[in-house]
Amino acid sequence: MHDILNSKYSKYYSMKKEIQFSLVYRDMWQSSGKYVPRKDQLAKIAPVIIDMGCFDRVETNGGASEQVNLLYGENPNQAVRTFCKPFNEAGIKTHMLDRGLNALRMNPVPADVRQLMYKVKHAQGTDITRIFCGLNDPRNIIPSIKWAKAAGMTAQATMCITYSKVHTAEYYINLAEQLIEGGAQEICLKDMAGIGRPAMLGTIVAAIKEKHPDIIIQYHGHTGPGFSVASMLEVAKAGGDVLDVAMEPLSWGKVHPDVITIQAMLKDAGFLVKDINMKAYMEARSLTQSFIDDFLGYWIDPKNALMTSLLVGCGLPGGMMGSLMADLKGMHAAINANLRKKGEKELSEDELLVQLFDEVQRIWPMLGTPCLVTPFSQYVKNAALMNLFSRSMGEKDFTRMDPAMWGMILGKSGKLPGELAPEIIELAKEKGYEFYTDDPQKLYPDVLPQYIKEMKELGWDRGQDDEELFEFAMHDKQYREYKSGIAKEQFNKDLAERMQKAGKEVPENLRRYLATPAQPAANTKAAAADDMAAVAMALHLAQGKQHKEGIIELPHIKPTAWNHKYYTLK
Repeated sequence: MHDILNSKYSKYYSMKKEIQFSLVYRDMWQSSGKYVPRKDQLAKIAPVIIDMGCFDRVETNGGASEQVNLLYGENPNQAVRTFCKPFNEAGIKTHMLDRGLNALRMNPVPADVRQLMYKVKHAQGTDITRIFCGLNDPRNIIPSIKWAKAAGMTAQATMCITYSKVHTAEYYINLAEQLIEGGAQEICLKDMAGIGRPAMLGTIVAAIKEKHPDIIIQYHGHTGPGFSVASMLEVAKAGGDVLDVAMEPLSWGKVHPDVITIQAMLKDAGFLVKDINMKAYMEARSLTQSFIDDFLGYWIDPKNALMTSLLVGCGLPGGMMGSLMADLKGMHAAINANLRKKGEKELSEDELLVQLFDEVQRIWPMLGTPCLVTPFSQYVKNAALMNLFSRSMGEKDFTRMDPAMWGMILGKSGKLPGELAPEIIELAKEKGYEFYTDDPQKLYPDVLPQYIKEMKELGWDRGQDDEELFEFAMHDKQYREYKSGIAKEQFNKDLAERMQKAGKEVPENLRRYLATPAQPAANTKAAAADDMAAVAMALHLAQGKQHKEGIIELPHIKPTAWNHKYYTLK
């Protein structure tokens, strides 16, 4: 297979192939923290991105970006239209991230809502939809290809890249054939953890191009474990067309390579690449930093700015490290409380982190080797973390898996790429669960008529091109809280508390959200109470309920410095 790749190198060097760049402005933010810029901030940055002169594409929306707009009390439809419009006028293609069966949330979406999404997003100015499924199940992708094309969008079918005994070059080459046969106009290699090996990626691209030279191939890779720059060069040499890049101050770390480095590397290698207007780059850099300073930085974990080779083995995506570390901190206290009771040595946070990575690596193939991308990366990480907690309690592994995890195991999200371990199958039988092998979409009936009826009863406008109807049906809970004003109140309270904790002056309009700071524990009895709260938090996390929008709701427990009512899965 590598002979195919080697035969391609001289061809693309000699023809001075052009490589295009896409600025993944949406994913830059969501791989760094929780929120994305507001509509007014997007309106400021768009013309400057255009002035940089080096981008043929920009990722403008999709993923969790529209959900988090609702979470901070803003209308995502207005944000998408505002951000897309300047690029549409400049002839720069816009693209969005789309989770296939899960569309723009963490759990399956009825077919009528998925179909409406493409009509709405095309009307709002989005040109290309990047359709992926964490299980790489074509049944979850091909219907979206058809609906997107019918709505006037370009359907970019996506292969989630990972590295395992199941996920070989041949596996991906065969998958690409199925997706192209299903109508895909473009193929994306989504290397969400950045663990795809460069040579293997080149082999995959060369094989696709050999059979389908006119299919555009776009590569998306995160920098966390350090392979991505080499991977981009290999993909370009093998015939790739578009590379996803970032820019300072949100490039590198666990995010994406910077356009400056990739442009210079490819230019030296003989490829045709657009020049970068560095004056505009520095202006965009400054504007982006101002957005961080304004409010977005309060949700950015500094550790996301660091690369780590620890991700090579476990394969977890860099974009979820922020939420992983938040979970780990709470569980750390709970596990140590259990160890102290048994008279055993406590673990440092780093020791527990290494144990977690090792446990993910161990159980991943046992659970059918799903690609570790939203939402399956969260499921596997949660199962690993709960196994560590269960052991500290003297319990067996896999005794604390939530319904969402079981849904994946039982086939309700699609076909797993690998085989389940015998003990997992036996555990399912013990619980009386049945495995599902039919098309997962059949499990989720159409819902738009009931949402149309309710909007009419509430007097809510369905919006331009039915965009408000779509948002309501896609993010039911968050949309209701946005409409009621609860979302804005919750966001303002969270922002005020984070500003206060960071030692920043809290604006007058936010001070009313601040409560009297809690006093630190003054004695061992109080400290013990905190330990018990940690244990309670861990138990509630294990037994949490999965909301429609992918948020685990935790029952109320004693407030501490680290617990929250909602644990948002990034």
